[in-house]
Amino acid sequence: MELLDAVEQVLKSANQPLHVKTITDKLISDGLWKSSGKTPDKTVGARLYKDIKTKGAKSSFVMVAPQTFSLNGIPMLGKNTAPDMTLVDETQKTRSEGAYFTFIDCAQKVLEEYGGNKPVNYREITDRALQKGWLNTGGKTPAATMYEQLITLIKSQQKHGKQPRFVKHGKGYFSLSQSTDSSLTIQIEQHNQQVRKALHEKLLALTPGEFEEFISQLLVEMGFEMVEVTKLTGDGGIDVRGTLVIGEVVRIKMAVQVKRWKHKNNVQSPTVQQMRGSLGAHEHGLIITTSDFSSGAINEAIESDKTPIALMNGDQLVSLLMEYEIGANRSRPDLFEIDDEVLLVGGGKE
Repeated sequence: MELLDAVEQVLKSANQPLHVKTITDKLISDGLWKSSGKTPDKTVGARLYKDIKTKGAKSSFVMVAPQTFSLNGIPMLGKNTAPDMTLVDETQKTRSEGAYFTFIDCAQKVLEEYGGNKPVNYREITDRALQKGWLNTGGKTPAATMYEQLITLIKSQQKHGKQPRFVKHGKGYFSLSQSTDSSLTIQIEQHNQQVRKALHEKLLALTPGEFEEFISQLLVEMGFEMVEVTKLTGDGGIDVRGTLVIGEVVRIKMAVQVKRWKHKNNVQSPTVQQMRGSLGAHEHGLIITTSDFSSGAINEAIESDKTPIALMNGDQLVSLLMEYEIGANRSRPDLFEIDDEVLLVGGGKE
């Protein structure tokens, strides 16, 4: 039996979402699949992720929480659905079953039920979510995870010009965002969407050299060091090189290839193969395009037993540029405007 067919059988029998470790244990214990690897659950997770990434809505599977999967089309517990206490009790007995709600959804539910307009400490939010059976985690510090995810979400939504779902108060207290003017929020988001479109068009108008310099500026803001634009010829397809530094501890050599292409010209798998062949010793690859990637390119980039190649499409590129305010300036409240002084439009073509 094929691996994904076996996974489908396991999920059908369970009739509920399962953590990838639980899926793997059931596959092996039921004799549906064998693996000689040291981390079979990672193999199963990679295959499921690849299937979902490649097929999209046509995939038989859906990821409902980190490393937690269900069959596509099976009704799931959601924000407006009361939890099935039978399932909740079962997950409390078996931690590896995975969560039915994310940390963020748990925070939303707790604040809706207990908070009202009153802020609640993140530790109490976590405790109540665990008591209700909404949150199932194998981590030793769930309260710390809850705090980190709430802070990360607030910062991310603010950077992208969106109304945050939560408000952070002092001493670890949070409340639900009470937007008094939803029409203003909608107008801001509509305006910023037009800015995203305009920013994308301006990227397409840059010359190849200008675009590479522009990308190098973004990489520096993202935490890259020793960023250098390579020569226009003889670079083996590599346009920019640098070192991604994470917390002054992790240093990753990165080779970057940029593609200033229009929407219809998606990057294909041969480009990913060429990129991998151009990597130097201990280098990782990153392809950045103003367009998008074909399913073949995505599959090639995450192919097992090969050096992984990171992919950034046009939508992700524009979002990051706005997050770091490159080519667009943030006004308050979270309203972006095009910055023509940064975008030196040359009008050249590749």
